[in-house]
Amino acid sequence: MSKTYLLAGALAVAVAGGAFWMTRGSAPLPPALSTAAEAQEATVSSEVATVPDMILGKLDAPVEVIEYASFTCPHCANFHDAVFDKLKKNYIDTGKVKFIYREVYFDKFGLWAAMVARCAGPEKYFPVSDMIYDTQKEWIGDGQPATIAENLRKIGLKAGMSKEALDACMNDNEKAKAMVAAYQSNATKDDVSGTPTFIVNGEKHSGEMAYEEFAKILDEKLAN
Repeated sequence: MSKTYLLAGALAVAVAGGAFWMTRGSAPLPPALSTAAEAQEATVSSEVATVPDMILGKLDAPVEVIEYASFTCPHCANFHDAVFDKLKKNYIDTGKVKFIYREVYFDKFGLWAAMVARCAGPEKYFPVSDMIYDTQKEWIGDGQPATIAENLRKIGLKAGMSKEALDACMNDNEKAKAMVAAYQSNATKDDVSGTPTFIVNGEKHSGEMAYEEFAKILDEKLAN
């Protein structure tokens, strides 16, 4: 299970270069939120309200599941590959579970990926998230910022976003600050120290779980 760091210095690393868009060629990646001081400014405030939770399922379902995950976390990708589709079919789509997805930013690349998903709008957020998780190894590629930026750009375009919309969205530094503020607020409140972490009706479960293990927890909550 990957570690997540909530200190301001680590957050500064996470959001440095948050607005990353570049053109083909040698254009530099513009810096954003490059200092710890700026990251500290992204605290609990009205900014958090601009970053709503992404929700699937019936809002008044008897069981609420909150997932904390990072788009750069391989364990999170495994969960979404091996478990999430069954969870959605058997519990979310049937009205038993309200599912809330909350992003964790270990690094600037996880933030960039989350910005692409949010740029698509709430109605496309989860389909784009699926694309990001399904191709995690491919878009991370050689790990170079320019490569990752271009690969994430391709995902956004494939999802139907225009180049102009992506450019504007991905260079929105205020949105990046608000996303970090929401992340810091939520993860601190729920004492999240790694990904994936699940909060099931207020009870925390850390680490990757098989579908059968997850279903057992949900069935116990539904029986109460």
